[in-house]
Amino acid sequence: MLDFHYVEYGNKQAAPTLLLFHGFTSTSQTWMPFLESWSTAHHVIAIDMPGHGKTSITSDGTMERFTDAVAAFLDNHGINEMKLIGYSMGGRAALSFACRYPERVSGLLLESASPGLNTEEERRARQQHDERLAQRLETEGLEEFVSFWENIPLFETQKSLPNSIQKQIRQERLSQQASGLAASLRTMGTGKQISNWDKLSLLDRPVVLVAGALDHKFVGINQEMEKRLPNASLHIVTAAGHSVHVEQPRIFDKIVKRYLLHDEADIMEES
Repeated sequence: MLDFHYVEYGNKQAAPTLLLFHGFTSTSQTWMPFLESWSTAHHVIAIDMPGHGKTSITSDGTMERFTDAVAAFLDNHGINEMKLIGYSMGGRAALSFACRYPERVSGLLLESASPGLNTEEERRARQQHDERLAQRLETEGLEEFVSFWENIPLFETQKSLPNSIQKQIRQERLSQQASGLAASLRTMGTGKQISNWDKLSLLDRPVVLVAGALDHKFVGINQEMEKRLPNASLHIVTAAGHSVHVEQPRIFDKIVKRYLLHDEADIMEES
């Protein structure tokens, strides 16, 4: 069983639990600006995903084994049901957990997430792509990889952020281990994940989808997800790319708070 490193805020005896999954090359620290605020009404746990931060990873890991490890983690903490927020890779993981353990999730917020790839051909091509990235990490090292990763088109909009925020993001990425990130790509990358597209119609839990308007690929993915989910709402945040919680933190915070309070009225006025 995975031994998750995590940060915890709030009193689990007094409030329902909110569990947070971060994205690739990040850690639980990405949620730090929000934790004190969110924990006034919820018991909040932010974990380091496998191969990231202080959570180890094994070479035989899969998304399914990750979800089972999360269920065991919740059992160990006496948590029967919780709400779940996931960003990017963490969003894929959060959706996978909700599909596998729907009875344990009372609500779900997915930021810039997807259910995986539809076809075996797409998955094989993505596995080959992720293997090249993993080998790049192993041969060229972490610092070179981070310099490459922060310049991919997906994160182009982050170049408009204040220098202090860009530096903080870079330092978080540089805090990783190359071996951990490589193993994450090989075991929990999009190409390795079983598609959850056909499970969306069966997921009757409330699902809030969040995407940045400048992230056209994920806007399209989330529009299709909204059509298939029985109880979903999509919020497209202007002036934001893939990392809405970093690029528009005030708006993201408002969406999360209203989601937690089951009151989404007028969210779009804020975005």
